[in-house]
Amino acid sequence: MDPTWLLGVILGAALIVNGIGMDKLGNFIDMPSVVIVLGGTVAALIASYPFSILKEVPKHLILIIRGGRKYSIPKLIDQLVDLAMIARQSGLLALEEKAEEIKSPFLKQSILMIVDASDPDKVQAALEKEMETMIIRHDQAAGVYEKGSAYAPAFGMIGTLVGLINMLKGMNLEDSDGASSMGEDMGVALITTFYGSTLANLIFQPIAKKLRILEDEEELYCSIVIEGVLAIMAGDNPKTLRERLLSSLKQSTKKKLLAKAEKAGPATDEGGGEG
Repeated sequence: MDPTWLLGVILGAALIVNGIGMDKLGNFIDMPSVVIVLGGTVAALIASYPFSILKEVPKHLILIIRGGRKYSIPKLIDQLVDLAMIARQSGLLALEEKAEEIKSPFLKQSILMIVDASDPDKVQAALEKEMETMIIRHDQAAGVYEKGSAYAPAFGMIGTLVGLINMLKGMNLEDSDGASSMGEDMGVALITTFYGSTLANLIFQPIAKKLRILEDEEELYCSIVIEGVLAIMAGDNPKTLRERLLSSLKQSTKKKLLAKAEKAGPATDEGGGEG
């Protein structure tokens, strides 16, 4: 579980409330403003995206709270090196039985493809196409919230214009009712801007960033899988393969894993998350 998004939202809301003051919090509650900003933003998102994408929103929220899949790159590299050793010793066909033990769908599919296929270019093209499709799908998911972060301040500005127009239309300082109405309209004008900015920067943008981070993790995982299985297919030396795949990690981690591999030999852990 990754509670950082929820923790950040709660902390941000608490700091805003603290800045406003509990005794003045009622001044910032205005239902017409909520309807303009939240309702307008949701309506714009519905108009922008098909239902097939919008229906995934609850899954996105569950994903960022749970933290998504865990991609252990060191374990994946150990696993690929182990598979490379088996392929060099017993041939590619020996990997078919080993593939049945793999939990990661993308890695399992990749291993089965190199067992069945004889053309590395076709294998690479097929795997890269699948990764490209995955990236497009993730881009669409994050795009919903990035659009939401743009729409919310825009509807906050629309609410500001509504409040100002009503204030100017009803302005009559000689009438006490007119002065009261002016205050209410001005309140709507300012509160909608407040709602729009808060919704964009405390809700939509953090969700979009979380999804982008999860996308980057999965993209790195799939890239290493593709590079690893192609090297296995080409019969590369497992030690050389390990060093090449570790280049995707930071230098300190790379040195530590290389030293560990020299002492203990290639790992055979089947971990590494799902692709």
